[in-house]
Amino acid sequence: MQVPKNLKFDANGLIPAVVQDIMNGDVLMVGYMNIEAVQQSISTKRATFWSRSRQKFWIKGETSGNVQHVREMYVDCDQDCLLVKVEQVGAACHEGYRSCFFRRIDQDGESLETVAEPLVEKY
Repeated sequence: MQVPKNLKFDANGLIPAVVQDIMNGDVLMVGYMNIEAVQQSISTKRATFWSRSRQKFWIKGETSGNVQHVREMYVDCDQDCLLVKVEQVGAACHEGYRSCFFRRIDQDGESLETVAEPLVEKY
């Protein structure tokens, strides 16, 4: 399986991937992909990432069951970032929230406010 030739991976061979819910447009998470993760995401239709901390591949939902079915993939104008539109099953966040973006910076910019309820216990 090929990937677009003009994708620009960083010095570590990674490209950021913004993951968005295809149904409502919510931004669910940001992950990183190397060329193999991009290939796997395209061919299996399951969101696959490269873990920078563990230095290995991970398929979203392989342990939690909260999978991301890849429906569409886009590339930004600089070709150095991906937008992955998915059908999300369950929580996208490892803390049990639908989205990883469940904290808002308050008006004064001094603290964080939790603006959502977790779907499940932290896993």
